[in-house]
Amino acid sequence: MSQWPISSIGAPTGRPVIESNAPAVKPDGTSFGQWLNESLQEVNRMRNASDDATRKLITGESKDIHNTMIQAQKAGIAMDLVVELRNKVIAAYEEIKRMQF
Repeated sequence: MSQWPISSIGAPTGRPVIESNAPAVKPDGTSFGQWLNESLQEVNRMRNASDDATRKLITGESKDIHNTMIQAQKAGIAMDLVVELRNKVIAAYEEIKRMQF
């Protein structure tokens, strides 16, 4: 008789089993790293567009304060999302470091 009872998936119970059925690459061919890189580039593009619109408003090239404020808010929200994502990743990493196996 085995010292560890066997679960229905064949792994001893009482020990952590990490299984993932998720593919490393999404069906459209992009990996998480590629998606993250594209998303960060989009956030950077939004920030640059906001800076450009603000510069044009200040120099008098544009009088569209409404569009300038919308672009600034979009860039700010996108940056807040990136910061929160970074904080969650760091918190998850720290939690994993504290785990004892």
